[in-house]
Amino acid sequence: MITLVAATHNENKLAELSEMLGKKYKLVPVSEFDGGEEPEENGGTFEANALIKARAAYAASGLPSFGDDSGLCVDALGGAPGVYSSRYAENAAARNAKLLSALREIPDKDRTACFVCCIAYCDGKREFTVRGECKGRILGKETGSNGFGYDPVFYSSDLGKPFGEASPEEKDAVSHRGRAVALFAAMLDDIYGENDK
Repeated sequence: MITLVAATHNENKLAELSEMLGKKYKLVPVSEFDGGEEPEENGGTFEANALIKARAAYAASGLPSFGDDSGLCVDALGGAPGVYSSRYAENAAARNAKLLSALREIPDKDRTACFVCCIAYCDGKREFTVRGECKGRILGKETGSNGFGYDPVFYSSDLGKPFGEASPEEKDAVSHRGRAVALFAAMLDDIYGENDK
């Protein structure tokens, strides 16, 4: 079994990633190596921020490492909040309220958006990034009680319903993170092959 260092201090995210990557890889949190210090995410793209995390985790551990960065990009706002999605306002409720306010005058047909997740890998010899996207639009108000973050204001084109009304299984099947992890797993299989697992 290959050990991979996950550049996250979020236990829920670690559990989710472990579930998605199956039994082929043992995921270890970077907190076992870096004392809980997080690198400054000052990249201008999701790929750049994911690489910052992956490189920092590799530097701390010396083991193959990966990091991810994700967010919501709204076309009518020039791609905002984008890489600043988690810093758009002080909490999820405030972020959703700010987003809805910014789009108040925008007609429904022009409220297109997509969730983006980028995963970066670093092992000292090679680096790569993969990107998953989930397209949809921003609703006029929060809808449903499922999910978290921007889910209550996001209507998924794939599901034909708001993420706030989707089950976890429905969301996982089309989510940006799920799609990025699938691409990431395929790249890992190319690197490590079946015999090493």
